[in-house]
Amino acid sequence: MKDSLVTIFGGGGFLGRQVAQALMARGARVRIAQRDLATAVKVKPLGALGQSQFVAADIRKPESVTRAIHGSDVVINLVGILAGDFDAFHHQGASNVAKAASAAGVTALVHVSAIGADPESPSAYGRSKAAGEAAVKAAFPNATIIRPSIIFGPEDQFLNRFAEIISMAPVIPVVSGATKFQPVYVADVAHAIANAAQAPDLHGGKTYEVAGPQVMSLKDINGWIAKTIGRDRPLVDVPGPFASLLAMLPGGPITRDQLAMLGRDNIAVSGAQGLAALGVSPTPLAAVADRWLVRYRRHGRFAGRAKA
Repeated sequence: MKDSLVTIFGGGGFLGRQVAQALMARGARVRIAQRDLATAVKVKPLGALGQSQFVAADIRKPESVTRAIHGSDVVINLVGILAGDFDAFHHQGASNVAKAASAAGVTALVHVSAIGADPESPSAYGRSKAAGEAAVKAAFPNATIIRPSIIFGPEDQFLNRFAEIISMAPVIPVVSGATKFQPVYVADVAHAIANAAQAPDLHGGKTYEVAGPQVMSLKDINGWIAKTIGRDRPLVDVPGPFASLLAMLPGGPITRDQLAMLGRDNIAVSGAQGLAALGVSPTPLAAVADRWLVRYRRHGRFAGRAKA
């Protein structure tokens, strides 16, 4: 991909910075396109001088998308939200990116969706992701669709969120504890996306369900975090009616749509192509997560040091 220009919508975020770094390591130039460029500057030191550029863009506005894509060889769409107007971003926004990419004649489009994208999903999030996939395929049939499971990494809002709660609470409340997840490491997802972008002849027109090597229930994940940070706490299942009540509270710990999502397992469909097909070996949770979860231990990085 040396000297190719890759426009990454949402490239300054948690996953985006990893994708940008993976592409720049291959010699690509990256253009970070997003509404707020404040976080995007973190990409600059990840590559060589002049290897990154930045443009303000809102995927809900077709004209700004067209400007951002101008001159690009490859386009990657990472934009996603966990609350708000899902259809505007996941469906209409994705459609705008795919149409502009097609009109610009780019060689590859990689669209990041999510495991659980389904027009019959009980959550608006899942339905909007499915609608976005359909719109992308209609506008750019050779697009690669990447469906990750829940992504973990040093700056995630998954393990870190649970670890913070566990470090402060006398007991660990678990909503939908039996729901299964297949957490996938952010660097693995980034390399999978970069590989798909680099080889559209091989990966174009395909859908990949990108998940980690372990299937764990939400209760198991919370228990593992508690053990890892040395905070042995009782795990308490939150009853369904009480969880529904929490989801109705403004600014509560969970939204009604998130609760609906937790009604289904978040794991790859049996037989689906995943990381291996994209040339990536999945990283187990325990192999890397303790590197950043250490800060939630009682004495942080000094916990467990041998006494003189």
